[in-house]
Amino acid sequence: MYKFKEDEMKVPCYVWSEKGSIEQGAIEQIKNASSLPFAFHHVVLCPDAHQGYGAPIGGVLATKGVVIPNFVGVDIGCGMCAVKTSLKELDTGTLKHIMGEIRKVVPVGFNKHNEDNSENGRLMPGGLNDCKIVNQEFNNACKSIGTLGGGNHFIEIQKGSDGYIWIMIHSGSRNLGKQVADHYNKIAIELNKKWYSEVDEKVDLAFLPLDSEEGQSYIREMNYCVEFALANRKLMMDNIKKIFEKETGCSFCSRDGELNIDFTNEIINIAHNYATIENHFKENVMVHRKGATLASEKTIGIIPGSQGTKSYIVKGKGNAESFNSCSHGAGRKMGRKEAERTLNLEEEVKKLDDMGVLHAIRGIKDLDEAPGSYKNIDEVMENQKDLVEILVELTPLAVVKG
Repeated sequence: MYKFKEDEMKVPCYVWSEKGSIEQGAIEQIKNASSLPFAFHHVVLCPDAHQGYGAPIGGVLATKGVVIPNFVGVDIGCGMCAVKTSLKELDTGTLKHIMGEIRKVVPVGFNKHNEDNSENGRLMPGGLNDCKIVNQEFNNACKSIGTLGGGNHFIEIQKGSDGYIWIMIHSGSRNLGKQVADHYNKIAIELNKKWYSEVDEKVDLAFLPLDSEEGQSYIREMNYCVEFALANRKLMMDNIKKIFEKETGCSFCSRDGELNIDFTNEIINIAHNYATIENHFKENVMVHRKGATLASEKTIGIIPGSQGTKSYIVKGKGNAESFNSCSHGAGRKMGRKEAERTLNLEEEVKKLDDMGVLHAIRGIKDLDEAPGSYKNIDEVMENQKDLVEILVELTPLAVVKG
């Protein structure tokens, strides 16, 4: 980890990576955040950091008195969940059949269910009178719950270093989170202009005061999206578990005595796009995590690699200098279009085929999610060994991509 502070920065930046290893665009974005008048103590770049919209993916920002929609992002509540099965082996034929059944019950990309799925997803309409955008988008959300989405979202079957087969899902709040994010970011921009805010409009970090009606409305709707994203992952996991039970007769572990892990409700869950009030350095502040996950002491989390590299079940170390945070994955080392232009399709497919992974790369358009478009997960984990302890290493066996 290294630290830096320049004249225009209000607070310093702590970077969990080697100097020069994070793209300049992400560095400039975190410098913009560190220059905000309400930035608190310092800002953080996790080792998977790369440039995002307004704020870097893999960034952590604590603020006094305000919330910044763009430092949460459009996929509010996006995160990971994982469960451990009782299986120790899974033959290729059964694995292929399971993946085929998963594709039947979990819509991917822009697809959603044809009917209202809210009852199956235990989606509650409570509080909708106070959530304008959620209420507006609720009918669509009822069809979207239990769906994967696109981009880097995935369902992965893995073999753990503990000897067991695991199931992992990466997904978020679907279009609901985007609508909430866009609505409140637009309001923040308009209000910041009205107030002649000293925050430069060009940095895309417009804010809402916590004591304002707009700020409180955003927090309510953001929190609903976080819960929706969790319900979305849970419903997909429930449907996948049913397939596993039918095809293999396996059970699912709610407790791992060997590692002293308590899997509440048989699932590990960790979100990486949200903002919440926490106490750091003896003050209550709004901590924004965009592509970063909670790593407080003993928190059980998930750090995925790519579909050709290992993922990890981890336990947080509660490092105060990171605001109790760590990376949310390996992080991209090139943009999606750059990956399509520069990566070799045959080489990327061969890597996965040689590993025996049932993967999702079929053509040039899929190269944006090829292993070659991501950072080295081993280096990422080495750079944050003071943030998390690795409990289980997970090697991919089969992948469904959004």
